[in-house]
Amino acid sequence: MAELLDIFGFLAVLLRGVNLVLQTMIVGGAIFIFVIVTPGSISSASDTHRIRSCCRRMITCSALALAFTQLVYLFVNSAVLIETAGIRLNEVIGANFFLAGSASALAALLIVALARTERQRATWVLLISSAIILSASILTSHAAGRIEHQSALAFVTAIHQAATASWIGGIPYLVLSLTRCSDIEVARTLSKRFSRLALLSVVGLATAGVVLSLAYVNSLDAFYGTSYGAMVVTKVILLGFLLVLGGLNFMIVRRLNANDAALLTHLRRFAEVEIGIGFTVILAAASLTSQPPAVDLVVDRASAGEVLARLAPRWPALRTPAVSELAPATPLPFSTANSPAFESYVPGALPNSNGPADIAWSEYNHHWSGLIVFAIGLLAVLMSTGRAPWARHWPLLFFGLALFLLVRSDPENWPLGPRGFWESFVVAEVLQHRVFVLLVVAFGVFEWGVQTHRITSLGAALVFPAVGALGGALLLTHSHSLGNAKEELLVELTHIPLALFAIAAGWSRWLELRLPGKYRYIPARVWPVCFVLIGTVLLLYRES
Repeated sequence: MAELLDIFGFLAVLLRGVNLVLQTMIVGGAIFIFVIVTPGSISSASDTHRIRSCCRRMITCSALALAFTQLVYLFVNSAVLIETAGIRLNEVIGANFFLAGSASALAALLIVALARTERQRATWVLLISSAIILSASILTSHAAGRIEHQSALAFVTAIHQAATASWIGGIPYLVLSLTRCSDIEVARTLSKRFSRLALLSVVGLATAGVVLSLAYVNSLDAFYGTSYGAMVVTKVILLGFLLVLGGLNFMIVRRLNANDAALLTHLRRFAEVEIGIGFTVILAAASLTSQPPAVDLVVDRASAGEVLARLAPRWPALRTPAVSELAPATPLPFSTANSPAFESYVPGALPNSNGPADIAWSEYNHHWSGLIVFAIGLLAVLMSTGRAPWARHWPLLFFGLALFLLVRSDPENWPLGPRGFWESFVVAEVLQHRVFVLLVVAFGVFEWGVQTHRITSLGAALVFPAVGALGGALLLTHSHSLGNAKEELLVELTHIPLALFAIAAGWSRWLELRLPGKYRYIPARVWPVCFVLIGTVLLLYRES
């Protein structure tokens, strides 16, 4: 268990994010059934029964997955507490996180057991279990840990999460329902009803978000001077993406009529992207729960001058220091060679010993990676013009990028450093870098096959946008163990734009592949530009 300590922080954020996504699916599905697809709400009784049955199956699958991930989270969290703090099992069982997680898992299993039928008892089980799952999530939120205004903040958090569930969590059920409709009139009715619900949810979500920001951030300098504030700004930007897509769908719903089935296809495609970006927002929210609220961080905030100085453009460094100039490898925090027991440990918080050569090494890595990605973007732009067919081989550059990152990303580890290949995986930052390398390889393999027509299936073509969007989402959870809150923030501020551009690139490419022919023009021009911008941000990256 000790070897897993450093990746626990990263793993905890991912598990928390998955739990929030599944919770949103369950609560959103319950709201969708009881508000949108009620008996008599649409003209066709057979459609009503078929749609409700499909929605219940999706809720059941989500509940089964939630029970599993909650149990994994409880096991990992409990094991780490017992290992590092010497807490007994009976004390862990009485902790808030354990009680809340257990209640959530039991409620999910109850849904699995009873909620697939239309019986009245199953209906109440779904409602009550969804309320328990939502309440359990609130018990582990920042609101539950506040001393002042605890009840009020818990109430606002409940509104925030319920509004998120009714909007973001309801969209997958809308997409599923539209594929099960017997005629376009039924689809039109469902879309209009959900559009009204989504509008109300956005209002509730935004209002609750403003209140929570006032409580947890409470000053302008905290938005750019703390990691919590920066992530809140990131959520707002992603929410802006969602509102644009939601606005497009709102206009489509208003124009939808019995003679225009093509608009229904557009509605489903934009809804798919809404789902993806919406789940990314939830992952960002999970990252927020792992950080102290900005209002509590009164020291070590970055000033506006420090932020501007770090983000100021500077000519990229394209010369590398020698490996011998780097600081010695940092001892792993779980090493027991000299100490039989843990004294204190914060997951992910390796001591920082970076000197000028280490900073130069990191900047060199980012700048050369930027050059490669910039070249990828330029070639993709050339290919989109139709005047340079040879540029379709641009995905091959991803293989060079993957090899470069594998060798250079972590000089303390294999193949350059003293730590072995498998030993290096217990360091959270290294694990994340290796995951990104695999994503880059997946980029190259599938997209080169698609661009050269060696791969013709739509499923394979969608790997590139899906992996790109996933990489951007994971980058929002990427952490640097620098042991200095201010320095970690300044590095994070350079990674957030990369994540946002990657998300935009992935989902615009998705729309290019999924929309009908003439409607692909705009998304086909967006994602190559996003790669150019990613390369530019990497070229301007600096740590000093």
